[in-house]
Amino acid sequence: MVYLDNNATTQLDPRVAEKMAAFLKENFGNPSSLYPIGRKAKEIVTESREAIAGFLGAHRSEITFTGSGTEADNFALSGVLDANPDKNEIITSVIEHPAVLETARYLEKKGVKVSYVPVDGTGLIDLDFLRDAVTPRTALVSIMHANNEIGTIQPIKDVVRIAHDKGALVHTDAVQTFGKIEVNADKLGVDLLTVSAHKVYGPKGIGALYIRRSTNIRPFLHGGHQERGLRAGTENTSGIVGFGEAVRILADRWKKDKDRIEKLAGRLKTGIEEKIPKVRFNGHPEKRVISTLNFAFPGLEAEAILLALATKEIYVSTGSACSEDSDEASYVLLAIGLRPEIARSCIRMSLGRFSRDEDVDVVLHELPGIVEKLRKISAFDPLP
Repeated sequence: MVYLDNNATTQLDPRVAEKMAAFLKENFGNPSSLYPIGRKAKEIVTESREAIAGFLGAHRSEITFTGSGTEADNFALSGVLDANPDKNEIITSVIEHPAVLETARYLEKKGVKVSYVPVDGTGLIDLDFLRDAVTPRTALVSIMHANNEIGTIQPIKDVVRIAHDKGALVHTDAVQTFGKIEVNADKLGVDLLTVSAHKVYGPKGIGALYIRRSTNIRPFLHGGHQERGLRAGTENTSGIVGFGEAVRILADRWKKDKDRIEKLAGRLKTGIEEKIPKVRFNGHPEKRVISTLNFAFPGLEAEAILLALATKEIYVSTGSACSEDSDEASYVLLAIGLRPEIARSCIRMSLGRFSRDEDVDVVLHELPGIVEKLRKISAFDPLP
């Protein structure tokens, strides 16, 4: 099997699985209980919180566990607006993850003014548009750290300067950069930041929202006093243990992984461009997460390429896993200026810790022939 869809989810690291299994066998106490087995569970949760905070350059009190990255994004937008009733505007970009865009559209229906920052052909946001859009009534600017489909990295420090000058808070969805490039909340200057465990070889069903101390935010889930009163509900203790262990492993090896993965991705990109005529690479040539590769194959439908590759046990995607069942062209690719028929010809390959040299060899052996065969039977000619 050749798995090249790490932006959708990563394989659970065996060491994480072992840590979670041992915890599940030995610990069942509720972290909110005061007796010894409850205190032991709370202690282990705190250790994971400290590991994640340390990797993000934060204090453990600034980490709130959530059920997913999507929940953390929802929490950031809704929680800040609820806490700032005198401000009724938010700003985001046209290429955000659905977790942010759909929350923004929901808030629009409730009367919130939402401004959507456009991007250029490489996926970079228009900072001049942002500068004009921020007003004293802007509660929050939410711009993702890097796009999940094309990997373009946004100038978050510039976003922070622009927003803070007008008194607005800044949230960034760092799900696709966490563990791939440096993600330090303090250095970025953001007020809120989203991460997720299953993108860093941890379990699904657990995410976290960094909330800078003194940030004014209201609880998203109501009930008990868990997570300092910000997120009610008994903690997903095994998920938190897995998240913490995944981050400990990251802290030890992410730079080494990064160098190896980027070399593999570079070889794959060069090989595709050399072996397959009339392909188009999407994303910024330099300011991007190198492990994310998005290519257009004019004249073809991406789904046909994906299914043909799947018969060879090569697994890629056509875009965001959260919109994979949609027949519509990717809104991200349309936003960077691709025509619908070109956007529908794009596939994404994303490499990770368990990607191998042999995986690249297999793709470069199989993909050119698949594209050539499909183009011969296609009703459309590849565009020049």
